[in-house]
Amino acid sequence: MSTQSGDQQGFPPQQQEPPGLTEPMTPEPDHGESSYQGSGKLTGRRALITGGDSGIGRAVAIAFAREGADVAISFLPEERTDAETTARWVEEAGTRCLLLPGDITDEQTARETVRKAVSGLGGLDVLVNNAGFQMARRQSIADITSEDLDRVLKTNLYALFWITQEALNHMGQGSAIINNSSIQAYEPSTTLLDYASTKAAINNFTVNLAAEVGERGIRVNAVAPGPIWTPLQPATQYEEKIETFGTDTPLGRAGQPAELAPAFVFLASEVTASYVSGTVLGVTGGKPVF
Repeated sequence: MSTQSGDQQGFPPQQQEPPGLTEPMTPEPDHGESSYQGSGKLTGRRALITGGDSGIGRAVAIAFAREGADVAISFLPEERTDAETTARWVEEAGTRCLLLPGDITDEQTARETVRKAVSGLGGLDVLVNNAGFQMARRQSIADITSEDLDRVLKTNLYALFWITQEALNHMGQGSAIINNSSIQAYEPSTTLLDYASTKAAINNFTVNLAAEVGERGIRVNAVAPGPIWTPLQPATQYEEKIETFGTDTPLGRAGQPAELAPAFVFLASEVTASYVSGTVLGVTGGKPVF
């Protein structure tokens, strides 16, 4: 696994336009393509991963497939090349991958994404609310436009509510919902005021929903990543931030998407996490999540 361990360096300066793609990144992220080894923890499970085309979503899709799950991934139409690469990795693992393009900041699209996943996979056992958006190229709250706010809130919160509402119509005993939170919920950056606010809300949503649906045998948890090398970074950060990205963690480096995937597998599995619900699991390079 390519983790840059030991050199405590950031990345070469680079920028893209949102939402960002994998291939132009230097270096390309490690999604576990050559390292993740499955052991049947999710055999027969059917999972929907929002934002499953790249970054953390791709790593989770690969890991889920190698654990035996069929996978549906949602993504923006302009991310199709990344999504098709993810699908090839899933199919190489011997399971199905359903591609669901669409902008889930639109309510009808978000709900239809779930319905298409259920129809295509024959049901739904695991939902991963991974899709997210940030914009860090700003200096203060005065720089946050209404357009920015709409995109962040609708991607990170509205879509999460709509998709979860729809998914719960199809989930039952033994199902799992995993939300993607962030270290920003605990150590917010001033340049990410709107994004950090949504991640704190996701933590509350996770605990609250776990209390509601626990009696149905449905578990709800979240993973809080630290700085992870994904297309979102060069697409939304200043170049000087990229050069030092992740170096402020106790481990001295950014994480790779592959280093997040085992946390999602753990929480998705009835084998390993049957009594885990209402918690936020930090994968942060040493930054605290309490």
